[in-house]
Amino acid sequence: MSWDLSSDRPIYAQLIEQIELKICAGIYPSGSKMPSVRDLAQEAAVNPNTMQRALSGLEDAGLLYTQRTSGRFVTEDVDMIKQTRTKLAKEQIEVFLKKMSELGFKHEEIVEILSSLSGGNEK
Repeated sequence: MSWDLSSDRPIYAQLIEQIELKICAGIYPSGSKMPSVRDLAQEAAVNPNTMQRALSGLEDAGLLYTQRTSGRFVTEDVDMIKQTRTKLAKEQIEVFLKKMSELGFKHEEIVEILSSLSGGNEK
């Protein structure tokens, strides 16, 4: 999963979102050691201070923790990772529903489309 950063929002906020995604997707599994700030910054092509700010934000949220002299690790709290995954899913669904509403679809039509795409109408 590559880094996809745009200039329309603060970079550190985008980094937080993308690291959350990588944790939820298992790219950074629960309890695993995170790469160093410099390695992550180089990989994402951002300033190390910006990456440091993003990682600090994830520590504040509880998704990462620091062990002195050993580095940063992904939380071992599986429920917290599930809550983050649910939060990210809700954000995506809200964006989807807003766009469908802008296209003029009603709730029932949206459900019908989703049901047919997911195979829910199959008997």
